[in-house]
Amino acid sequence: MGEAHRLSNAERKQVVTTVVDQADGSFPTWVGILAFGAAGAIEQAREAQELGAQGVFVAPIGVQNDQVIFDYYASVAGALDIPVAIHDFPESFRTMLSPELIARMADEIAGVSYIKLEDYPVLVKMSRIQRLAPDSIGIFGGLGGVYFLEELQRGSRGIMTGFAFPEVLVGIYEAFRVGDSGRAAALFDRYVPLIRYEFQPKIGLAYRKFIYHTRGIIDSTFIRPPGLQIDDYTCAELMAIIERVGFDLDISGVQPIDIATV
Repeated sequence: MGEAHRLSNAERKQVVTTVVDQADGSFPTWVGILAFGAAGAIEQAREAQELGAQGVFVAPIGVQNDQVIFDYYASVAGALDIPVAIHDFPESFRTMLSPELIARMADEIAGVSYIKLEDYPVLVKMSRIQRLAPDSIGIFGGLGGVYFLEELQRGSRGIMTGFAFPEVLVGIYEAFRVGDSGRAAALFDRYVPLIRYEFQPKIGLAYRKFIYHTRGIIDSTFIRPPGLQIDDYTCAELMAIIERVGFDLDISGVQPIDIATV
């Protein structure tokens, strides 16, 4: 959803426990880690591991020094028995990770197995990392799915992102996975207006919660501060886009994903 780092420690533990229990092994549960130092990150990550998480996304420490960042990830990964994904999102974390540093960490730190890549230009950076560390790291996209099709075409493992209609992303991924790149592209093209509109800095979380609430999935649209709410005009605008791409929010559960009417 995008609010994990706004939770208290007690709330965080409750959320992880609930998700792991509900998943019951049917899908992997990964937990985001954000701390100001290695001790705090290790504490969060070990707790996630003890609660049943299968992996952790670790945001970089807020120091723009390659060796400090390398040592930070080495400390966290060395304290765990589950894999670590680098979360590369400088817009949120204010730390730049070069492709060279990412490749070095993947090659030299046991347990650093994946990266969630959300740094522009994401596609160029993805290809650069793949050239530097072709066999060392699995790359996942993010950024709301805005570049999901191209990320798949460049060799990403999939996507880990917030989007209020995850069935769309699943449909694109499954089509591409079985070799139907034409269907994957057609699905992406059909729903990209909604993907684009929802992924707006500062207010995208409010859109996502509004949609999930309208779909009957969550009980409240409340945004943890600091956060923006959406006005009536924006709600109507968003609903018009949802209708334009063919979704009917009167339908409960998973929306049918189809390109027959495109």
